[in-house]
Amino acid sequence: MQDKIKEILGKINEPYINSGFNHQELLKKISLNGDKLYLKLGITDVNKDRNKEIKNLISAEIKKEIKEIKETEIEFVLGILSHKSHQKDMIISGVKNTIAVASGKGGVGKSTVAVNLAMALVMEGASVGLIDADIYGPSIPMMLNISKRPEVEKINGRNMLVPVEKYGLKVMSIGLLVDSNTAVVWRGPMASSALKQFMSDTDWGELDYLLFDMPPGTGDIQLTLSQTIPLTGAIIVTTPQEISLADARKGQSMFEKVNVSTVGVIENMSYFLKPDGTKEYIFGQGGGKKMHDETGIPLLGEIPINTKIREQGDMGTPIVYSMPEENESKIFRNISKNLILELNKLNLNRPENQNLEIIEEG
Repeated sequence: MQDKIKEILGKINEPYINSGFNHQELLKKISLNGDKLYLKLGITDVNKDRNKEIKNLISAEIKKEIKEIKETEIEFVLGILSHKSHQKDMIISGVKNTIAVASGKGGVGKSTVAVNLAMALVMEGASVGLIDADIYGPSIPMMLNISKRPEVEKINGRNMLVPVEKYGLKVMSIGLLVDSNTAVVWRGPMASSALKQFMSDTDWGELDYLLFDMPPGTGDIQLTLSQTIPLTGAIIVTTPQEISLADARKGQSMFEKVNVSTVGVIENMSYFLKPDGTKEYIFGQGGGKKMHDETGIPLLGEIPINTKIREQGDMGTPIVYSMPEENESKIFRNISKNLILELNKLNLNRPENQNLEIIEEG
């Protein structure tokens, strides 16, 4: 009977990515107890009103095809598809997706976006890790108010770092291993080696998403990450003005050259919402949309300027976590939902033999 149930589920598409519910990462559980059936199914957006209609459709189809089943209970949970790659030895064990949060230039609020996006994914129900890959200017410990050093445990005969957990988010940063007032004065290969250790010598456990808060630009760290693991994709953070957009295009071009998909653009500091409800476009308008129009890369969302975002970051309590009802928190939550959707679509249609490619320009 289970095979018949799977066959029926294969004919009903998960509505956001158009894959049958019999997909191995969407079909979580089938339980039969006499004439009662319990199904646990993954879905890209758990909270949509239309999900009730989908449950009714699944229930009706099963009862129509299998007369022995009289009652059905269907539970939807967050459905996250994994990045497929034949380079299994290069993927961090237990991590479904690896995502670089990058920018072409500094000063666009990339770390603030990375922290709040990671927290928003946690609040959507995902298991999430965050690597502070900005070796020379680590800011994640301050933004999450973490001062504890990572512990070292022997796992399968190896000494492994254990990421520090805060607000349900697993974190690693060079800022947790050196004194906060000490400058990291390393050449490129040393910084790259530290990043590799955060990936290969850290026990991340089972994660849906591992985010990398990248340093600005297109240098050694970006290439090290792209060459060490098959990244699921990259997110480009920009601000609306043309100079930021020009650098964002360079960042997107770099990822394209190493065969990493850019899954979305996030426009930060989009506007200032005045007390009368009107928007003031301090840094220009429509940069993220312009990049979307030029490249086809999805615009995941536009984040306004708000002092509370900065204040909560300075206090080590990301606004998404500390003030969930704020408009900006809701925007971050919506961006996280858009990201889950785009990554699921990408993973569903990704060729399994996708290779890393470095293009040298003379």
